[in-house]
Amino acid sequence: MQTDRQINTIGMKCPIPVLRASKELRLMESGETIEIQASDSQAPRDFVDLCESMGHEILRNDEVDGTYFIVIKKG
Repeated sequence: MQTDRQINTIGMKCPIPVLRASKELRLMESGETIEIQASDSQAPRDFVDLCESMGHEILRNDEVDGTYFIVIKKG
């Protein structure tokens, strides 16, 4: 899936991945997408919570070989 922006937070513990994504989302236009790569097992749930509270949409939220891929569409 092609996204407008990407952030690699592999090796970072929550809440750092969510904080970095939140900062990037503030700079984005509505409808743009961002992919976050994370290794913290809490990240998928944290990003669901973030999107529910901020009105963004999760387009992808899965794990491949220990890396979590989260794609968010800014609301």
